[in-house]
Amino acid sequence: MRCATALARLIHRCQSLRELRQIHALITTSPYLDPRTAASLLSRLLFFCATSPAGSLPYASALFRRLPSPTLSAYNAMIRAHAMPTSSLSPLSFYVQMLAAGVRPDHLTFPFLFKHCSLRLDSAAGRRLHAHVSKLGFHLDIFVENAMVYMYSSCGLVDSARRVFDEMAHRDIVSWNSILIGYLRCGELDLALRLFLDMKERNTRTWNSIITGFAQGGRSREALALFHEMVFSANEYAKPDKVTVASVVSACASLGALDQGKWVHGYLKRYGLEFDVVIGTALIDMYGKCGCVERAVEVFQEIPKKDVLAWTAMISAFAIHGLGEEAFGLLEEMERHGTKPNYVTFGALLNACAHAGLVEKGRWCFNVMKQVYFIEPQLQHYACMVDLLGRAGLFEEADRLIRSMPMEPDSYVWGHCLVHVGCMEMWRSEKGWLVI
Repeated sequence: MRCATALARLIHRCQSLRELRQIHALITTSPYLDPRTAASLLSRLLFFCATSPAGSLPYASALFRRLPSPTLSAYNAMIRAHAMPTSSLSPLSFYVQMLAAGVRPDHLTFPFLFKHCSLRLDSAAGRRLHAHVSKLGFHLDIFVENAMVYMYSSCGLVDSARRVFDEMAHRDIVSWNSILIGYLRCGELDLALRLFLDMKERNTRTWNSIITGFAQGGRSREALALFHEMVFSANEYAKPDKVTVASVVSACASLGALDQGKWVHGYLKRYGLEFDVVIGTALIDMYGKCGCVERAVEVFQEIPKKDVLAWTAMISAFAIHGLGEEAFGLLEEMERHGTKPNYVTFGALLNACAHAGLVEKGRWCFNVMKQVYFIEPQLQHYACMVDLLGRAGLFEEADRLIRSMPMEPDSYVWGHCLVHVGCMEMWRSEKGWLVI
């Protein structure tokens, strides 16, 4: 008994995979443990290995395979571990194996299975699990119900989510947040707002959901109004965080609301909210779109670890204001730091060329994108090139470029042609392109 207690204590205090391996060896070689006690300790070790940062999922999987008769706890540990987005295995396979072994699931089994369905947008599997929940009698457990509401909401099945929500005997803030997210993912902003106003309790996630939903749904003024209501609500459980700030800054950018954006930036500094690459990128975008390139540069320089999105946001800010040379200078600096440009970066560079009239740079950029970085040009890249060539009066070259496109030109490409060609007859082709 003392040996088992000591080993359980060691598992609880384990700090590394090396220690975990040593404990595993002690359990399997100890002459003082009976098989039942050893199996219990191995299940506990498996749970730690599968769920702790100090553990290892591959090691946990190997340990699980060696268990002669895995317990419910062991199955739940593997289901929980493999419900994470980084896992290459599906937790559903462990659930099927569990049922085949005659092990009955409990209320801890299903939330992680529904989480997996939410991440994979697998509503078919989610519906089958819902049927199992009802059959096994777990449909009245609030944690399982919340997981089902969130799964249906994530998959865009807001009617199914609402049915589960309405049938709940008891609801908590997670229940309300889950159905709110469902309405916002389906674009039902007015219904979401009505539900939000009916909520007696709101936390930071509640506010972030409604603010982000309205900002992304093209209703930026309302998003800003909701943010100010959040700030002045004096709710200790609903304080703005970096997610809130990123959404609000995005709303300011879409409105060109520089004063509001500066106020939010000041709020970020006053209250010591985390300043990371996501916040920094949003601020660069906002300052760039609002005409404050200098402030955008200042923010860019403050970002400690810049990713491709941050570099691209700064290049885009230069592009908007016709600072083509600065944009290409930043590209060189970006490459020196070991960050590879992506298709969005090249779109920003071509846009910079168009605004600054840098025809040669634009041609070079278009070719490098394909030949050096193996990025196939998309419609937006062709549209930028047509715009660049049209501004320079190179209509024949623009004509040849359009004819060489591997896809049909869309209204955006033709729009640039019309702007520069005016009323002259548009080019004909065997594909029956638009003629004016």
